[in-house]
Amino acid sequence: MSATKAARTGTTTQAEILATEVLCKQPGRYIGWPTIARRRDGELIAVFSGDRDAHVCPFGKTQMIRSRDGGKTWTGPVTINNTPLDDRDAGVIETRAGTVLVSWFTSLAFEQYLQPAWRRHAGKIGPQTKRRWLGSWVRRSTDGGKTWGEPIRVAGSAPHGPIELRDGRLLYLGTGEMNGRQVVATEASRDDGKTWKVLATMPATQPRKRWRLCEPHVVEAAPGRLVAMFRVEPVRRGVAVNQFLYQSESDDGGKTWTAPHKTTVWGYPPHLIRLADGRLVVSYGRRKRPYGQRACISRDGGKTWDVAGEITLAKARNADLGYPATCQLKDGSLLTVFYQIDKPGEKTCLMATHWRPPPGP
Repeated sequence: MSATKAARTGTTTQAEILATEVLCKQPGRYIGWPTIARRRDGELIAVFSGDRDAHVCPFGKTQMIRSRDGGKTWTGPVTINNTPLDDRDAGVIETRAGTVLVSWFTSLAFEQYLQPAWRRHAGKIGPQTKRRWLGSWVRRSTDGGKTWGEPIRVAGSAPHGPIELRDGRLLYLGTGEMNGRQVVATEASRDDGKTWKVLATMPATQPRKRWRLCEPHVVEAAPGRLVAMFRVEPVRRGVAVNQFLYQSESDDGGKTWTAPHKTTVWGYPPHLIRLADGRLVVSYGRRKRPYGQRACISRDGGKTWDVAGEITLAKARNADLGYPATCQLKDGSLLTVFYQIDKPGEKTCLMATHWRPPPGP
């Protein structure tokens, strides 16, 4: 493992960056879109799409690494999913029942590219295989990730997957297609992820406002009070400008949501957690200069975000980066995983920053 010690801030009113390090590197291969979870026994699990040719290719696999020493050392990757399609994004949680649940979605986007090996692979994928595997999925393990149950189809997908609410339900806010239109679907499971029911939908595309909601994540800020944030893409293709995170709230456990509204946080996509002291943290990638991984804190349940105190978790070499996800360790410090290039000439790898938030609340 390589590690780069970052400079301490030297003040008790700011975040303290402890270290930034490489967790998993696959020489000549591409890694993307990770999530991390801390299990009840203290083990850390990070999942991602690995062993890839590139950002878009047919060969993505859902892979997992583990740490039993608070993130100091990590195991090599094991593969959870390797469907005939491109397995992209990877979310992970451990439920209070001890089940490890992984989410992902499959894609055929590689079909539009001309690489000979990709065309040959695409030629082997028939209509029946596409119907079987194209979509959004979760998969459960009741033995800590040693073995996995059959994939379970869900209505929508988001990079960091579902969360568990205080009432024991699992809640998944994701984008998908229903009745021929793109929607943001709110799904819930009352049986530890075995079955899912759609509670609500909202249009993903708002033509008059010229934006599209995608890649959401949600946190329970208080009992029954949910705060969701979204990546927003212009409907028309163009330069990534004004890509502030949008936000919506629910006070009835996800049945109804406020109209999405723009925040002052620039970056995407979001990952949200509630700290032990009640503050919320959103982590996200900055895909414009200066490139890097960022985080913001809310001290009022998501009503406002401390953009003036935005935290730079890591700097990056280019815009192929991000999807940071954060967990809180036993000592109160935070570990944020993300993907980006480590050294010039290499493909992306899985990295993490260990840091302490400013004193709270």
